[in-house]
Amino acid sequence: MSGVKFFVTFPNPVILRTNNRIMSRIGKLPLSIPSGVQVLMDKNNVTVKGPKGELSRLVDPDIRLEMVDGVITVSRPTDSKRHRALHGLYRALLANMVHGVSEGYTLQQELVGVGYRANANGQFLELALGYSHDIVMQIPKEVKLATETLKGKNPIITLNSHDKELLGQVAAKIRSLRAPEPYKGKGIRFVNEIIRKKAGKSASKK
Repeated sequence: MSGVKFFVTFPNPVILRTNNRIMSRIGKLPLSIPSGVQVLMDKNNVTVKGPKGELSRLVDPDIRLEMVDGVITVSRPTDSKRHRALHGLYRALLANMVHGVSEGYTLQQELVGVGYRANANGQFLELALGYSHDIVMQIPKEVKLATETLKGKNPIITLNSHDKELLGQVAAKIRSLRAPEPYKGKGIRFVNEIIRKKAGKSASKK
């Protein structure tokens, strides 16, 4: 049994054009710090502590962070394409960190298929997905794992973490072990995920 290697990617910011000037609709929003959450800024390193855990992130030196009366504002030096992208990006990442350490994130996945099973054994997820062998995946300690199997219903995998990025990467890795196929929808999917199905070939009439 080996650990899982994760690769982190970041979303693109949403931008808005106002009065012939491009502005970051996300970046310009002030970020309020809820009670019980502590934010520490040391040059370009930001650490956020809360009841759910602790997260740290390096911020690009060009992006300026300012905290006054429990409210963080993010600003950029110029309207260049790079600075516009970083402006919205870091505001969104900081908001995810604050929400994560204060309330946390939850993702649920269901196994659709005859004989598919999921079992949580500590930080190891044991899966039966129709292959000739079972799959055992080690889950990082920052992610809490739980499984549920009710009679007549699909097995459910529940993941909880204060780190939204890590949680998404773990869930994506689990889903990739048996991605939903397009004809019957069998595989691992997120709860309430809509799978676009293809029409199968029908036998020709004689």
